[in-house]
Amino acid sequence: MTTALANDATQALKPLTGRIVALLAGLAAIGMLSTNIILPAFPMIGEDLGVSARELGLTLSSFFITFALGQLIVGPLADRYGRQKLVLGGLLVFVVGTVIGGLATHLDVLIAGRVVQALGVCAASVLSRAIARDLFEGETLARALSLTMIATAAAPGFSPLAGSLLSATLGWRAIFILVGLAAVALALFYIRGLGETHPADRRAPLSVMSVVRAYRRLALDKRFILPAVSMSLLISGLFASFAAAPAILMKGIGLTSLQTGLYFAATVFVVFAAGMAAPRLAHRHGPRIITILGIACAMAGGGLLLAGPADPSLGRYALSMVTFLWGMGLANPLGTAITMGPFGKEAGMASALLGFISMGAAALTTWLASVLPFAPVTALGGIQAVTCLIALVLFVLRGSLAK
Repeated sequence: MTTALANDATQALKPLTGRIVALLAGLAAIGMLSTNIILPAFPMIGEDLGVSARELGLTLSSFFITFALGQLIVGPLADRYGRQKLVLGGLLVFVVGTVIGGLATHLDVLIAGRVVQALGVCAASVLSRAIARDLFEGETLARALSLTMIATAAAPGFSPLAGSLLSATLGWRAIFILVGLAAVALALFYIRGLGETHPADRRAPLSVMSVVRAYRRLALDKRFILPAVSMSLLISGLFASFAAAPAILMKGIGLTSLQTGLYFAATVFVVFAAGMAAPRLAHRHGPRIITILGIACAMAGGGLLLAGPADPSLGRYALSMVTFLWGMGLANPLGTAITMGPFGKEAGMASALLGFISMGAAALTTWLASVLPFAPVTALGGIQAVTCLIALVLFVLRGSLAK
């Protein structure tokens, strides 16, 4: 069975408008925005709450773990009860967690707030892909996911800069106010601009065993699991770069906190350009070919770091990251569309499992970037090169199934 993406004659179920793109982008980005926006405020939070930076790391790990596991629950619930209830309910839960975190006076309360945040925001992130699959097929689906991916990449690119500016001018609690207001605005925009996209006649029955069986079917379906793991490994290289960049850019190259934030913001434009180019190149040459070329390009970026000096100049490091980000920006939206294409009826669960695998891969590579006994540049280059190589092999194997 070939995917809908591979069929050039496939027509979109609905036209792709700027309003829909903005909604999908917002749903995808708010989770990434809330993930690391508090990083620049760690010194201020630690001083205020009387804890160390290492202890504050629990606010990140607890968020990631909850985010990853929560997606597995949200997916089947959305396939059974529809997208709107889960999106709006999730954003409400996120706002509650934001209030808890923003008012925290002890570390335990701050961690609890982050856990509640993650429980809510995982719904918006996982359902952005499911909603896109509800509304679109073929090349339009790939274009929608490309534009959504730009927002997903922009959020972690700009959020450290935003967090730094907010904490320096208004205090660290202003960060929680910002993300809370963003969630409220997104909920209102969703109600007015989109609403339910998963009709009742397409909803799946819900029981524990049916959910387990459905996840098992997806995990054993090579059309899903091969590209899903491939794209998860690819995106994990981006998270590894976030983990390693402070040591490389600040300790190694000597950038200030503000300069590092500006560097992250500048990288967004690379992903933006690649995301805009991906659907056009796929239309001309085919999504599978462009995805393979994108993964290979990302692998070359990691190779540049691995083969270079342990203390590169800013120019060399930037060149390697531009190469990686360009390849990732081309491959990820097309590969995600290929992954999701055959699973329209169970798009929520497919998106949830994809998100879970992606977060798991990201957790692994960020941990490796911190513990490998090599120079940070060497460790990052090795992680990106190896994960992309495995991703390339898996994706090529997926392509052979469609022949």
